[in-house]
Amino acid sequence: MIKSKEDYKFYLAADRLALAIRHKRPRIYVNFEDETWRFERLLRKVEYFENCRNNPLDKIVCLHAKFSLQKLRLKLGFAISCNVFGPGLSIAHGGPIIVHPKTVVGENCRIDRCVSIGSIHYPAAAPRIGNNVFIGPGAVIDGDIEIADGIAIGANSYVNKSFKEPEITIAGCPAKKISDKGSRDCWFRATEILRKETADAHIDKPKTLDEPE
Repeated sequence: MIKSKEDYKFYLAADRLALAIRHKRPRIYVNFEDETWRFERLLRKVEYFENCRNNPLDKIVCLHAKFSLQKLRLKLGFAISCNVFGPGLSIAHGGPIIVHPKTVVGENCRIDRCVSIGSIHYPAAAPRIGNNVFIGPGAVIDGDIEIADGIAIGANSYVNKSFKEPEITIAGCPAKKISDKGSRDCWFRATEILRKETADAHIDKPKTLDEPE
């Protein structure tokens, strides 16, 4: 969860890196990558203002950002609430993507199209998903369950029980462990790269951080 301006800048930098976006701001001409980057920037902006800012002017800025975010949710088919995903979120494809607002997802989640994460017993507890998890297209993750770090979830899987062994691949309906490979080769892990840059440079923050609007 974003709890400071430094967190906000880190989340922006990690999301941009995870999406493989080279430019800091979405370009004027529209493609899916820019629209997704615009969505994630607005998501982080609303999270920052809701969590960290509370004066009247900030509330007006937050309200405007919420309105813009909701328009993009409807346009792209992303039913994603604030304060669900950790830094390094990579939305691989257009929607629909449905995520229960009580879901907690760690860093560097790679999520594909037609994914549903939630609970059939609303408003019961929702899934808790660790860091570096890949969620393939069409996957359904359902219930008060836990998914460990580094798990890859295969396409069209139905996950209705906890998997606490890290760095494995699960798939099927219902899902079961199918290999020890995990998500390591699915994509690069943005937060790890940024933190390594910080450590290598011996400075307080990465050089690649965005400045928020």
